[in-house]
Amino acid sequence: MALALFDLDNTLLGGDSDYLWGQFLIELGVVDGDTHEHENLRFYEDYKNGTLDIDAFLAFQLAPLAQHPQATLNQWHAQFMAEKIAAIMLNKARQLIKKHCDAGDTPLIITATNRFVTGPIAKAFGVNTLIATEPEEANGQFTGNYSGTPCFREGKIVRLNEWLEKNEHDLEGSYFYSDSHNDIPLLEIVDHPVAVDADDTLTNHAKARDWPIISLRQARI
Repeated sequence: MALALFDLDNTLLGGDSDYLWGQFLIELGVVDGDTHEHENLRFYEDYKNGTLDIDAFLAFQLAPLAQHPQATLNQWHAQFMAEKIAAIMLNKARQLIKKHCDAGDTPLIITATNRFVTGPIAKAFGVNTLIATEPEEANGQFTGNYSGTPCFREGKIVRLNEWLEKNEHDLEGSYFYSDSHNDIPLLEIVDHPVAVDADDTLTNHAKARDWPIISLRQARI
């Protein structure tokens, strides 16, 4: 049974859930609009440019989680799913996941975005296994810190290897679908790397290595 690994933002989703969560908090009025918008956009551009300071970003992104009870956060997230996420869950992404499930493969979403934001999204796609950056909790409250290794760039390999060891699985026959050059380290170690609606850097890398390049937004999978 092969693993079918999927990045989430701009791969299965036609947008970035991390960025949209920040925008959603601005719309709710629970963070300062001007400051948060500026920092949210700056970090997003850094991510796309390959210059993201993951520790600085997580300190920014996880801080609002520590400022509100989880019950309130969960209510907001349900609204976030309805208003921001439902419309960008790509139909072709659902078809691709189903294709792998029908083939007997095990789908797994692996994302740098934190588990609070992405857990309900993975469930909405029908994917039970999620590897994500883990927000730290204490006494039922988020602390604003993260635990373990951030699931970003080479950290995705670290986190995946931890999962593989725990679940007595391997990468034989594995697939990984991603849009981002930040995922090249993981794409390099699977048997079937696939670039999906990829940025220019990943597109060029994929062409040089003769990897498949597909779109879940406009072309056939």
